[in-house]
Amino acid sequence: MLGSQLRRLREASGISREDAGYAIRGSGSKISRLELGRVGFKERDVADLLTLYGVTDDTERESFLDLVRRSNEPGWWHRYNDLMPGWFQDYVGLEESASRIQTYEIQFVPGLLQTERYARAVATQGRPEFTEDELDRRVRLRMQRQKLFSQPKAPRVWAVIDESVLHRPIGGREVLREQIEFLLEATSLAAVTLQILPFELGRSGAEGAFTILRFAEPELPDIVYLEHLCGALYLDKPDEVEVYSKVSHRLAVDAQTPEQTRKTLKAALDQA
Repeated sequence: MLGSQLRRLREASGISREDAGYAIRGSGSKISRLELGRVGFKERDVADLLTLYGVTDDTERESFLDLVRRSNEPGWWHRYNDLMPGWFQDYVGLEESASRIQTYEIQFVPGLLQTERYARAVATQGRPEFTEDELDRRVRLRMQRQKLFSQPKAPRVWAVIDESVLHRPIGGREVLREQIEFLLEATSLAAVTLQILPFELGRSGAEGAFTILRFAEPELPDIVYLEHLCGALYLDKPDEVEVYSKVSHRLAVDAQTPEQTRKTLKAALDQA
């Protein structure tokens, strides 16, 4: 996030990566790595770049320098580094900082709303090489992420789930029933809004699962997270984010209301 903001400031100032690199006793490639978040930040470097980019307001500068300090602090998820690829570590860190998480899922219950047994069943699908210890730690990681809801400033989570998810017995019927019961309980949480997209509406304009992360700080751009088999994409360009924002609004309109969703969950529970 810090790298993205520095890139925006540099481009708005019309300064090349090479000139920015020279200002911090580095190179254009170093600026590129900083802007992509691939290397750590030093307060002195960021302070020099802010001066170069014309950021003189003390409050704004301190906001950036505070981000530097926070970006260099290891999060709780670092103990699971051996389990997570780098691209997913980035996501967990962003998830921790978000004020609003909007997600659309077509295959599984979203990770933040999975039960322990459902999470284990998802983790084992197509991965017979995982040991029991590795599975246990992967499930603990997912359960740890759910502690977001108990934080003083818990993010609001808005999830749209394709109706087919409620009839896909991942882990067996008993696991599915437990999962649907958990979703029913989650609908009573103030921080959670859950909607079901009915079978007949298909994808409603969405080509696949996605998540939009929004942040309380006005200077931080929204992030669209798209996961694929070999990694993930993080989109933060306004025109790209706007496309997914429009789709998310369309999904909110087309999906069942939260009250209708509760009725659908109860019906699915009777059938499971």
